[in-house]
Amino acid sequence: MINKNMTIEQILRVDVGTADILQESGMHCLGCVMASGEDLEQACAVHGINVDELVEKLNAYLETK
Repeated sequence: MINKNMTIEQILRVDVGTADILQESGMHCLGCVMASGEDLEQACAVHGINVDELVEKLNAYLETK
């Protein structure tokens, strides 16, 4: 299960398919140094993305696996 305290790097380790959801949501810097240094909530704040909606999308995707 994904939560907003996880780093992008941790999320990608759960399932590489989450990369598509992150990119579609506006998170285009999956390989940047901050992907391992800030949590999803911080990254969403920087990119103007609603973290709760994104977490919901990511977990809905994982439920289909």
